[in-house]
Amino acid sequence: MADTLQRRTPEDLRPTVPQVAPGPDPVPSEGAIGAHDDVPAAALVEIAIPVYNEEEILESSVRKLRSYLDHSFPFAAEIVIVDNASVDRTWEIASALVKELPGVSAIHLDQKGKGRAVRAAWTASRAEVVAYMDADLSTDLDGLLPLVAPLLSGHSHVAIGSRIAPGARVLRGAKREFISRGYNLMLRATLRNRFSDAQCGFKAMRRDQVDLLLPLIEDEHWFFDTELLMHAEREGLRIHEVPVDWVDDPDSRVNIGGAMRDDLKGVWRLSRLRLGRKPAAASNERTHQMARYASVGLASTLAYLVLFLFLRGTFGMLVANVIAAATISVLNTIAHVLFTFSPEHRGRKRDAFAVGATSFAIGIGLTSLTLVAASTLGWTSSAAEVMAIVVGSIAASAIRFILLRGWAYRTHVRSVRTGVVPAGDDATGTVPAAA
Repeated sequence: MADTLQRRTPEDLRPTVPQVAPGPDPVPSEGAIGAHDDVPAAALVEIAIPVYNEEEILESSVRKLRSYLDHSFPFAAEIVIVDNASVDRTWEIASALVKELPGVSAIHLDQKGKGRAVRAAWTASRAEVVAYMDADLSTDLDGLLPLVAPLLSGHSHVAIGSRIAPGARVLRGAKREFISRGYNLMLRATLRNRFSDAQCGFKAMRRDQVDLLLPLIEDEHWFFDTELLMHAEREGLRIHEVPVDWVDDPDSRVNIGGAMRDDLKGVWRLSRLRLGRKPAAASNERTHQMARYASVGLASTLAYLVLFLFLRGTFGMLVANVIAAATISVLNTIAHVLFTFSPEHRGRKRDAFAVGATSFAIGIGLTSLTLVAASTLGWTSSAAEVMAIVVGSIAASAIRFILLRGWAYRTHVRSVRTGVVPAGDDATGTVPAAA
């Protein structure tokens, strides 16, 4: 099937770089202190640190990074602090650091957005390699040289830190680990990417690729990372992965619920553009269908858990489970009708929603049973309840898939094979693989 992604020139796609607003102290007209015009020609690497209300950690992090670059990093490197419209003393601290520390500059933006901050720093940079890392320095700095060395040598075009690649050492809570791995599995199922970790805040790129990739990216927030890597793969660029040592920041500014919502929207947008790897011509339809089903199920389970934990304190365990299950079941059924089965053929939507109602009842029974069982055994922590819901949801998902293929779409498949389409069915005439 022909690629449906419409190619346009960088001028057509280039988003407007956010207007730079002055900070508390007077700054040059371009909105930067220690601006890039003053970067020595010998600086090979520039590292951006996007920040929003990071007054408590910014100074210590920048000093630590500057000291590391001066004493343990073999290449000339600069730091640029990018303030995303902070409302605390972040810009004031950044301004003071610029005045005190050589090799540190700062940019003040009047709009929030991690992607917006990275874009502003990378497009203005004159270094051969541009990078960014989180302000909390969650990633061990010893991973910086392995990150940028393949870019400086010309071996690779993009480099990313991975918390999933073999050799990585990660310290974080079970919930964050589950969400991260689940998100990356969903990407593989829907977009068929090859990189292992889309969201680690530790990435670098050759500056000569910035003008190619950044104009293609629409998102200015947390999905920026994923979209950057997907476009890099699509353009045939070589992506180098570095297993990193990573420690979770308990005071993270990330709104997990909002980030998940934006990520799901972004994945849906890219899947509609067919931006992932092209499947082989002989790929089996059932495999693709199951992959789509799994991605919808995974996204539904994550949303289920977030909603359950949000409602748990107000309504109690069982009532919260019913409300969360009812809400997600409706969205899950709609997603399966529009996404899982429709790309190849359409069945009887009336029956599909009947399956949704049936599987909702089954799911309530299974998840309630596992929750009660966990409580009876004395497992009353949030982690135990999450695991109980996951077990029940997996069982319910398997039953739902069997019902969808065997009930909602069974009549349609047989009718097409015999050349008769029942009245009221919406059929494309395509004969899918045998159920």
